[in-house]
Amino acid sequence: MKVLAIVVLFVWAGCGNDEKEQKAPTDLSNEGVQVESSVEGSKKNAGGPSHGVTAVLPEGIVWLTNDFDPVFSSPKALKGGQLRSAILSFPMTFRTVGPDANGSFRSAVLDNQLSLVNIHPNTGNIIPELATHWAFGNDNKTMYFRLNKKARWSDGTSVTAWDFAYTLTFMRSQHIVAPWYNDYYTKEIESVTVYDDYTLAVKSTKAQPDLHLRVAIAPTPQHFYGTLDENFVHEYNWEVVPNTGAYQISDFKKGKYIHFLRKKNWWASDLKYFKNRFNVDLVKFTVIRDFNMLWEYFKKGRVDLFSLTMPKYWYNRSDTDVVNKGYVKRIWFFNDTQQSASGLWLNCDKPVFQDVRVRYAFAHAMDVDRVIEKVLRGDYFRLDQAYVGYGDYTNPGIKPRNFSIEKVEALMTEAGWHRGSDGIWQRDNVRFSVEVTYGFEGHTPRLVVLKEQAQKAGVELRLQKLDSTAAFKKFLEKKHDVAWMGWSTSLRPSYWQSWHSDNAHAVQTNNITNTDDPELDNLIDQYRASLDEEQRKTLSQKIQAVIHRQGAFVPTFMVPYVRHGFWRWMQLPEFHGTKVSDALFDPFSAMTGGLFWFDRDIHEQTLAAMKQGKTFPPETIVDDHFRPGGHGEQ
Repeated sequence: MKVLAIVVLFVWAGCGNDEKEQKAPTDLSNEGVQVESSVEGSKKNAGGPSHGVTAVLPEGIVWLTNDFDPVFSSPKALKGGQLRSAILSFPMTFRTVGPDANGSFRSAVLDNQLSLVNIHPNTGNIIPELATHWAFGNDNKTMYFRLNKKARWSDGTSVTAWDFAYTLTFMRSQHIVAPWYNDYYTKEIESVTVYDDYTLAVKSTKAQPDLHLRVAIAPTPQHFYGTLDENFVHEYNWEVVPNTGAYQISDFKKGKYIHFLRKKNWWASDLKYFKNRFNVDLVKFTVIRDFNMLWEYFKKGRVDLFSLTMPKYWYNRSDTDVVNKGYVKRIWFFNDTQQSASGLWLNCDKPVFQDVRVRYAFAHAMDVDRVIEKVLRGDYFRLDQAYVGYGDYTNPGIKPRNFSIEKVEALMTEAGWHRGSDGIWQRDNVRFSVEVTYGFEGHTPRLVVLKEQAQKAGVELRLQKLDSTAAFKKFLEKKHDVAWMGWSTSLRPSYWQSWHSDNAHAVQTNNITNTDDPELDNLIDQYRASLDEEQRKTLSQKIQAVIHRQGAFVPTFMVPYVRHGFWRWMQLPEFHGTKVSDALFDPFSAMTGGLFWFDRDIHEQTLAAMKQGKTFPPETIVDDHFRPGGHGEQ
């Protein structure tokens, strides 16, 4: 999952459940400026919006830009060809908001929707995206933006300031059935002010230490959506919405495949930070539901790349002809970025987990270190807690609860449980037997080891493997006992959607543990309202301590690198990736994606060599440039 710069739009943002906040305002005017479009009708309306008067730009604005940071693409990149990839399940919708929209494929859609600015992946500086220039208001709440007049939607319509104003209307609407966005764009974004078609301001409800991470929103195509109504969720479930990025969905067959086509004459192709990127003409995602079958597809050259992060593929299965004969290359690339909150998420609404002592006992029954040693070849690292890699926002004093049968015995006895005849803890005819739901067959060996060790500690794990989409749907509907999964990351920790009681005991929210703790709520509310960066860091560390004390999340592994196998016609830059690249063959991400390319000559050479029985020297690349203790920073 990607580390993404514009937090509000590109994280796996869950939906809230506070009914008070779902009543979005209908009058969205600000300082006399009409920011709600007066378009009538549906997306079929081609007449375009009619807008009210615009505001007067304040005097003394100091416009900034960034044309001095180094490029992070290769001048050797070639245009053309295709990337053949795979997904394990077909998405339940192409919508990026609303019911069932919060799945893994969502990033492929969102990554093709640019924002006002982005973050340089190596320097961390602001760089242009849809805006060419920006400025900061004296109130530390407002940012001003000048749009690139060349910016176009995929249907050819110009991107204007009114599209950002419409984002506020769209995200506050109850018709999108997305309480998290309703809440965010009401509590965090105060207004969008339009000064002319290409100049706007976005104002936060409070001063922010990282203002650009809050207000650099993406546009929404008002000319496509028009006036929203109660039919939105159904009507737009499979609509291909105009976007501003390099690719657009061009073809799909439900349950089978999704194709993205690179736009001809894409408006941003020659911009400094986009040049020599997004090179392949076509990106094909084929649904291959079994990971072992995907490996067979890869070996036969029917897909171009394969993740070798799992040790059994890196060490064992890649000892195969296509690798040994040099047709397929391997790369081990270390990055330096925030770590996914991966592990076991306990549903505290289940009776068995309502006692914190039982939650602690469950954690001490999980022999994560044994999984790392026996299944993962020692290549993975133990994750301390849910928020690792966030600098001073991370509490370094939190350590995971390690496997200890003695501690399980003490905690369960104190909680009034006893060992049954089968060795499993019991209380009032209830056995400590819980279902662990997961969505990826490749993780079965890890869970089998956890199951075997937990049995010794008197805890029974019943493993339930579902299709990845079905598993995630079950988690959001809060029907699980224990969820085995990881969340994507952002540049700063975000707590409200996953830990606040606003999002507990309700479906379609990211609080899948149903954590409901007044102390934690208070700290999260303070964190969201804080105007001071140092105070936010202190609050962040306190929040993490309370989350750890709650015991509803059992951290497992972190992987500060990526490992890929790829057919030799897929080419990478000499530097291979950026500091925060978590996928070297990501085709879409505006921050780190599209750095690779397809070499037609090497493709033909390789196919001819295979036909003639010729080979190439096998090649394994290890790039530890960004690894702690590696070769330094780029």
